[in-house]
Amino acid sequence: MSFDAVDRFLTALDPDHRGTVEGLPRDEQERLAAAWEEELERDTDIDTLDELSPPAAESEVARRVMERRSR
Repeated sequence: MSFDAVDRFLTALDPDHRGTVEGLPRDEQERLAAAWEEELERDTDIDTLDELSPPAAESEVARRVMERRSR
């Protein structure tokens, strides 16, 4: 398992968003990954999903980060 935040973020993304993020400059990838990690730590509502399926929780938060980016 990679400990690089960008790699973990890319893994959590759906294929379409993964392709989009991979095409971004590294600093933007790092910014999005940092936002993803921050939300994972802060969002207490995701805890139940995280207990049931950590990958599902990570994917849900990745989706939210990308949704906010597109606004």
